[in-house]
Amino acid sequence: MTAKTKLSCRNVWKLYGADADGFLHQNPAPSGDDIKRAGIIGAVRQASIDIAEGEIFIIMGLSGSGKSTLVRCLSRLIEPTGGEVLFDGVDLLRATEQELIEIRRHKMGMVFQHFALLPHLTVLQNVMFPLTIQDTPKAEANAKAREVVELVGLKGREDYYPRELSGGQQQRVGIARSLVTEPDLWFLDEPFSALDPLIRREMQDEFLRLQARLHKTIVFITHDFEEAVRLADRIAIMKDGEIIQVATPEELVMNPATDYVAEFTKHIPRSKVLTVAGLMTRGGTGEGEPIVHTTRVSEVAERVISADAPVPVCDENGLHVGSIDRKAIAHVLFGSGDPA
Repeated sequence: MTAKTKLSCRNVWKLYGADADGFLHQNPAPSGDDIKRAGIIGAVRQASIDIAEGEIFIIMGLSGSGKSTLVRCLSRLIEPTGGEVLFDGVDLLRATEQELIEIRRHKMGMVFQHFALLPHLTVLQNVMFPLTIQDTPKAEANAKAREVVELVGLKGREDYYPRELSGGQQQRVGIARSLVTEPDLWFLDEPFSALDPLIRREMQDEFLRLQARLHKTIVFITHDFEEAVRLADRIAIMKDGEIIQVATPEELVMNPATDYVAEFTKHIPRSKVLTVAGLMTRGGTGEGEPIVHTTRVSEVAERVISADAPVPVCDENGLHVGSIDRKAIAHVLFGSGDPA
């Protein structure tokens, strides 16, 4: 069954410069050279994507590629110069200011790199803040906030102030605050980039744990491809305001659409990206406990290489689909990295 589209954008532009609106109206599909000659900056250029309900969709690109601008257009924190942004089939660009306020209050959550916690409020008060704005009864707001604080692993720190927390704990407060209104759509703009590597890894684990429980539709920005590989269902690569390719992490590595995408992904160890499904012998038999076909090669490499016989592979329902042997794993670890 095809997943329902939760958020999509069609031909979205964000141009900066004198009379950018008029320029786009007169030139509905300007080239990069057209934009430069007009003295316009093309922050987002003709972006079109569909994001499925429950999907973790990651947007990547170098600094200045347009990824943060695109997310702000999707949430209408900034006004696109042209195009459509559809949320549950409703064009956000046609929504009134009051309609947008209600959507943001009840259906969207946002987490940014800078936590923006209110320093004079405790953890619990910071998390309750969105509910306070919604005029939620105090007892109900308190109960919801305590539930979410526990969900992100901060039970016992409800009365701490932000200055008394580590960077990772502060980020958890930011995540809890964005979740307390139970949003359908969750925007995260490089939420872990300011954290130390160990804490960042822990927050990625926490993020995956939360998603397994909550099944949110997530738009996540990062510049770290290894982080994207760990978290993403699909990835969009941006360059100079354009979306160059949208694909799964495995597809990006194995079938890059351009030299830019190939360069972007070339330093990632293939074992961390490739799944067993891409290496297995379909219908082949094996011995021992089966491996789920979506498992990353890096997670099972040692087991398969040390096995005396091929290892069986199953799908998510436990049905046998094939087998994988040490030769296939060795080819990824020590060879070209491509499936044999």
